[in-house]
Amino acid sequence: WLSQRQIRYVAQHRNVVPAEFAEKVTLAEHQKAADYTIAKLRLAILENGVSAIILIAFTLLGGLQILNIALLQFLGEGVAQQIALLVSVVIISGILDIPFSWYKQFYLEERFGFNRMTKKLFFSDMIKGLSVGGAIGVPLLWVILTLMLKAGDLWWLWAWAVLSIFSLLMQWIFPTFIAPMFNKFEALEEGPLKTQIEALLARCDFASQGLFVMDGSKRSAHGNAFFA
Repeated sequence: WLSQRQIRYVAQHRNVVPAEFAEKVTLAEHQKAADYTIAKLRLAILENGVSAIILIAFTLLGGLQILNIALLQFLGEGVAQQIALLVSVVIISGILDIPFSWYKQFYLEERFGFNRMTKKLFFSDMIKGLSVGGAIGVPLLWVILTLMLKAGDLWWLWAWAVLSIFSLLMQWIFPTFIAPMFNKFEALEEGPLKTQIEALLARCDFASQGLFVMDGSKRSAHGNAFFA
């Protein structure tokens, strides 16, 4: 409902550049931005609708139970079977999401001139993502499910502690080990941009261990920046 309201609002104001931006943004650029916003919102509505259907299929229509019985027959009861059940749900959901990811990257983004990703890189990212997710997620699942089984009534407190520590560690692990698996990071060269950013950091009393340029443009023409 909110997305539909947003679509109507953007469409109504598509043909007039807001006064605040009239000197910097052309009408053609404004209309392109509006069309891009509407296209993304419509795709998101469709994707959310399919996700809802998948969720209903897993829950109310018994999909989880079918998976559970099949894995019980294959693996028997225990933590391994529970992990396999959760991993199966993630894999099935991921497979069903591939058409949307593909359409968004190679049609929607391509249509508006933002896509720079190759099909080889698309599948490479997917395989890397699954590998990293499995390497991190499966051991974490094993710890949580084992705590649920053996830690008694306070299992939730121990699980909370484990997840809290994990979340803190990921703040260091992601930029240090995971992000470099997907992108290259090179130190920002000396110049006006670096000087301005360092001045901003100083004004905000923000301690920095380095400024880097990431090769994000091999996937997208969108501008982006982040700190970790």
